[in-house]
Amino acid sequence: MRPETSPNLSHRRYFFEKFGLTERLLERCLGEALSAGGDYADLYFESVTATALGVDEQIVKSASQGTSAGCGIRVLSGERTGYAYTDNLSPDRLLHAARTAALIASGPAKQPVQGFTEARTADLYPVPLGGYDLDLAARLELILRADRAARAFDPRIVQVRASYSEELKRILIAASDGAFASDTQPLSRLNVFVIAKDGEVTTKGSAGCGGRSGLEQFTLSKSPEHLAQEAARGAILQLSAVAAPAGEMEVVLGPGWPGILLHEAVGHGLEADFNRKGTSAFTGLIGRPVASSKVTVVDNGTIAGRRGSLNVDDEGSATRETVLIEGGVLKGYLSDKLSARLMGMPNTGSGRRESYQSIPMPRMTNTYMLAGDDAPEDIVRSVKRGLYAVNFGGGQVDITNGKFVFSASEAYLIEDGKVTAPVRDATLIGNGPEALKHVSMVGNDLKLDEGIGTCGKDGQSVPVGVGMPTIKLDRMTVGGTGTPSVFKSLGSQQSCRPIRVRSVMSNERSRPPKHILENGRLQHCD
Repeated sequence: MRPETSPNLSHRRYFFEKFGLTERLLERCLGEALSAGGDYADLYFESVTATALGVDEQIVKSASQGTSAGCGIRVLSGERTGYAYTDNLSPDRLLHAARTAALIASGPAKQPVQGFTEARTADLYPVPLGGYDLDLAARLELILRADRAARAFDPRIVQVRASYSEELKRILIAASDGAFASDTQPLSRLNVFVIAKDGEVTTKGSAGCGGRSGLEQFTLSKSPEHLAQEAARGAILQLSAVAAPAGEMEVVLGPGWPGILLHEAVGHGLEADFNRKGTSAFTGLIGRPVASSKVTVVDNGTIAGRRGSLNVDDEGSATRETVLIEGGVLKGYLSDKLSARLMGMPNTGSGRRESYQSIPMPRMTNTYMLAGDDAPEDIVRSVKRGLYAVNFGGGQVDITNGKFVFSASEAYLIEDGKVTAPVRDATLIGNGPEALKHVSMVGNDLKLDEGIGTCGKDGQSVPVGVGMPTIKLDRMTVGGTGTPSVFKSLGSQQSCRPIRVRSVMSNERSRPPKHILENGRLQHCD
């Protein structure tokens, strides 16, 4: 029998029925939290059911299921935060945690605790009221299918790892300002990692996807077979890659996951707490140009089903679409309740935390650049000699000055307006605010990532989304082990057969494959 779908306002019923919470108990806890003074207090209840499976070399190496529950209690007094949490939701332990959090404040309470008002919020990811079934066999078969597909792709695939994770998080927030919110948040993710070997050359490839729904989403372009083929394709492609050139050059970033560069190099610097403390490269720049006039960047937590989306943030505020940069001009920051109050700015519903053990802070949700008017093939044709970065691996950023270093896991040379040889070991080096000033073309092909992003900040990790259209940067420093002589004609482009972007493959071992970009498709040429 299929469980009924949860209506928007019934998530709280879970906590009231399972843990015996009452509005009277919540009011008592908030009263204790403000008993020594303070400007504001809130309670954050959380209950999580999680499943994780991992297969390595066709052997199940890890399998876990578990549940956890707890409550974090916060008191704000000026710029100070008192915080305590408990994994015991009995009235005595909750009241004790509230008194502990209250120790940060002194003097009479500035805000009396009143009744709660629950505002209606979005319904971005309908979930079954009883939660998902915990059938491990179906989840195990999903990653075994990925393993088989990756191995069948090419005999040079010598190692495969696949993993699946799923959680159902229930939250309830009650605050001294009367805010009251609850939500049930599904989240799942499927990942495939492979290693390829040809002689002495060893390469790796990975692919993944996910979103705010369960097992049923992993079909078609999210099927384990598709992900396995993408991971294997990337590894095989790197076997024939040439060394990346080094130096300053034109760079084209592909659509989708390359938005991770935008997230790190710009997004974190636009979180309000860094700007309130004066540690961001964007501090004090609202209303001033920080990018090319072609650049508009938004953070949007309201896209249905996306990994970074939320009906409410972890302070009970509704998420929203926030314009951060518009036409190159900085418009604002991402804020939580504390930053909004101290900086005199609107609360953008960006207060997020890893768990009930963590304090909330301003965080991104789904951050991306809006599409422009340029055709992707025209962007590539405009480049004489440069780099086309399609996918990224790891990277690091210094928030105080915006400097970043990112490694490109899939990239190609651009020669005379055509995509040619794949390259390896390419890194992009630059400064976030400065890099965006060199954006000269923005594609009409905005794409969001596949649902794999996890953002770290101050030791807390939260799921996020990124995205961008194809863009051209007139100047960017590329780090690599190759020399400028790597740019050379690879022969005439003949007998081309079209294949989809990021689905390039070649089994040739003696020479690198040749590619051009036409009509939005990457062409493989014999």
